[in-house]
Amino acid sequence: MVDYHASNSQASSGGPAIYMDPREQENDWDRDLLLDPAWEKQQRKTFTAWCNSHLRKAGTQIENIEEDFRDGLKLMLLLEVISGERLPKPERGKMRVHKINNVNKALDYIAGKGVKLVSIGAEETSAKEGLLLWCQRKTAPYKNVNVQNFHISWKDGLAFNALIHRHRPELIDYDKLRKDDPLTNLNNAFEVAEKYLDIPKMMDAEDIVGTLRPDEKAIMTYVSCFYHAFSGAQKAETAANRICKVLAVNQENEHLMEDYEKLASDLLDWIRRTIPWLENRAPEKTMAEMQQKLEDFRGYRRVHKPPKVQEKCQLEINFNTLQTKLRLSNRPAFMPSEGRMVSDINGSWHNLEGAEKGYEEWMLNEIRRLERLDHLAEKFRQKATIHESWTDGKEAMLTQKDYETASLSEVKALLRKHEAFESDLAAHQDRVEQIAAIAQELNELDYYDSPSVNARCQKICEQWDALGSLTQSRRESLERTEKQLESIDELYLEYAKRAAPFNNWMEGAMEDLQDMFIVHNIEEIQGLITAHEQFKSTLPEANKEREAIQAIQAEVQKIAQYNGIKLSGGNPYTTITPKTIDNKWDKVEQLVPQRDQALQEELAKQQSNDHLRRKFATQANIVGPWIQTKMEEIGRISIEMNGTLEDQLVNLREYEQSIIEYKPNIDQLEGDHQLIQEALIFDNKYTAYTMEHLRVGWEQLLTTIARTINEIENQILTRDAKGISQEQLHEYRTSFNHFDKKRTGQMDMDNYRALLVATGNSLGDAEFARIMGIVDPNNSGVVTFQAFIDFMSRETTDTDTADQVIASFKILAADKNFIMAEELRRELPPDQAEYCIARMAPYSGPDAKPGALDYMSFSTALYGESDL
Repeated sequence: MVDYHASNSQASSGGPAIYMDPREQENDWDRDLLLDPAWEKQQRKTFTAWCNSHLRKAGTQIENIEEDFRDGLKLMLLLEVISGERLPKPERGKMRVHKINNVNKALDYIAGKGVKLVSIGAEETSAKEGLLLWCQRKTAPYKNVNVQNFHISWKDGLAFNALIHRHRPELIDYDKLRKDDPLTNLNNAFEVAEKYLDIPKMMDAEDIVGTLRPDEKAIMTYVSCFYHAFSGAQKAETAANRICKVLAVNQENEHLMEDYEKLASDLLDWIRRTIPWLENRAPEKTMAEMQQKLEDFRGYRRVHKPPKVQEKCQLEINFNTLQTKLRLSNRPAFMPSEGRMVSDINGSWHNLEGAEKGYEEWMLNEIRRLERLDHLAEKFRQKATIHESWTDGKEAMLTQKDYETASLSEVKALLRKHEAFESDLAAHQDRVEQIAAIAQELNELDYYDSPSVNARCQKICEQWDALGSLTQSRRESLERTEKQLESIDELYLEYAKRAAPFNNWMEGAMEDLQDMFIVHNIEEIQGLITAHEQFKSTLPEANKEREAIQAIQAEVQKIAQYNGIKLSGGNPYTTITPKTIDNKWDKVEQLVPQRDQALQEELAKQQSNDHLRRKFATQANIVGPWIQTKMEEIGRISIEMNGTLEDQLVNLREYEQSIIEYKPNIDQLEGDHQLIQEALIFDNKYTAYTMEHLRVGWEQLLTTIARTINEIENQILTRDAKGISQEQLHEYRTSFNHFDKKRTGQMDMDNYRALLVATGNSLGDAEFARIMGIVDPNNSGVVTFQAFIDFMSRETTDTDTADQVIASFKILAADKNFIMAEELRRELPPDQAEYCIARMAPYSGPDAKPGALDYMSFSTALYGESDL
């Protein structure tokens, strides 16, 4: 061996320098140590202490490592303590053969575990490197510590103190330690380790400081005790972290379940409260009251319902997200409370919209009915008033006895006058029947003021019957007198005969000109205008008849004047005087322009209504196809996803924003629709789109884009939780699209079975039924893409299980079958510790203690059926 000091001496004195390889230097040191009695003593001391650190767990120890292991008994006991296994039963004899056999049993056990007892093999080198790396990682943050080996790096004691401080900082005040005081540092570390970490003192500080190169194996042995002492804490930390992670998942899932249940309950309560209101078909008595109902309904559609549409959409998104998270965390599917499934909510929503549609139709029909009732009632009053005016004084006229003292010519005149009245009476028969028919129709339509209408109609009919009876009675009286009377003046008679029908025509014309009308479109008002123009075309002929009748009266005056006859009174055959005819003709001429104005005003109104129709139709014919196009685009987007999921999510949210920005167009339509309803417009020939149709389409569009975004968010959750690559997701999407024949984003069971076979799943009926239970837990009969990728990731990746959680609790419980509340509070964060304590059942095993908690049943329940 070359003398290292001599080499350096020669080099410094100018002699030839000799290079010494560090590895050769360590080998020289090892050879020197083997010859050093102090080293041998240190080895015995270190390994004796190491053996006693394990043997004292079995209630014994050794004094001399060479003597106390000779019979093999304590050597076998040491191996049992270290391994936790039982060795073959030792031989208790005192003979040398018994001792040899026990030692051989120990050596055979060691050999059976693959441990080689000769030289230093690759396994020991790997263990050494692993332990060194552990020390380097743990001490890296500490100043003045640089662990490169298991001898020189430990001489100043800072590395020992750093290991302790890293794991138990409350035991060491590291900042007070000085690198130039190794004895204090080493003694501090060894005393703390023995007192608080149950690591026996295996070396003296003086033995380390007083040697040039401390014994490597002794240091490794000592350091390994630190490693094992802290590895238990590491296991507990790892176990606690796993439990915290599992509990956090459960707590988040339970919160999501509670949110879903509350949102579902609130939405269902709102639907249950709203449907009876929509199903209430109690009619109102007046148009104003029904129009207020329509206004309330518009408020419901524009103010109260839209937030509920969003809540329903959010509810479905929350449900899908929750189911995805449950699948990702190996939890069973969430089963909402009875009656609160998504399908239940969709069913209730369908009933709501059915009631809503029926309610709107009923209101519009009821408004039409009341409109007609008001029209009929006003028509009844108008015709009744005219008729009552005509009948005024007729009973008195028919009951007078003037014929008893009249001359023959006067009686004949009275008879002719009566005949003219009978003709007039017959002409009024149709009016009485019209009045009765209108009253009957009002009664059948349940007009609110039917009693007063019926009473008035009955009075008119009774009066009419009385007039008929009186007319017949007077005629009989006059006819009896007629036989005694002479003929009357033919000229008066001709006047009366022509004046009466003309008078009736004028009365009919006045009634028609004042008649009310109701129309709903331009065609109907144009029909009325055409009829009115036709009536005006008859006025010249009517005027000729008026002039002819007036000429007859003028001829009477002329003859009387010519013959010097003094007329004692008016025309004996009629009460219709020329003045009466002129007055009524003047009235007709006044009513014609009034009728013109009324028809023109109505024409303007209908033209305005037609403008409203065209305005709504123009916008609706744009919005309707736009909604349909967007729905189709979303359908393609949801199937033909390109780029990363994050890119897709950004694009979809931008797409959603562009849709939301289209909302003013819907609001404009709502405003136009309100104007149409306020104008009582019930049809629109310019468009096939109704506001109801567009509302439903808009709501479906918003819901669909939100669901599509939620699908991508859930895919990101799945990808991140399961470690699925973008290439795998693309492969899943391509395969799914191939079998998604209808391009709906979901498929039936037959297509899904084919998809599974195509992706390499060999399955029989039982296996397929198991898979369907996973991907379709609610038995909807269809499988979504999200459920498919959840299944594929579930089958190919690891997830937390109840057994893993039980094993983690067992570590925290120090291998006990139960755990105490104080252990949970010590190892877990406060909120999660209390979460466990509140939910763990008392432990009832034979080894139970007061306050013991059953962590096994609790862990199993964490993965049980989700049910609030």
